[in-house]
Amino acid sequence: MNICELTGKGKQYGNNVSFSQRHTKKVWKPNLQTKTIVVDGKKITMKISTQAIRTLKKKGIITSTGK
Repeated sequence: MNICELTGKGKQYGNNVSFSQRHTKKVWKPNLQTKTIVVDGKKITMKISTQAIRTLKKKGIITSTGK
């Protein structure tokens, strides 16, 4: 599934609008990454969005840059 386990961010729906104003369905999917986070000494693997990864890095919860 395309849902961030931390923030709940999921798919968004809308329309592609061409120059001739034709509307076709479009889906925007979140950029999800699999990250292993250490919480209380336990390793937890989560699928989280890149925006959530940036926030966790800013708060100091994630310090590594690699996978």
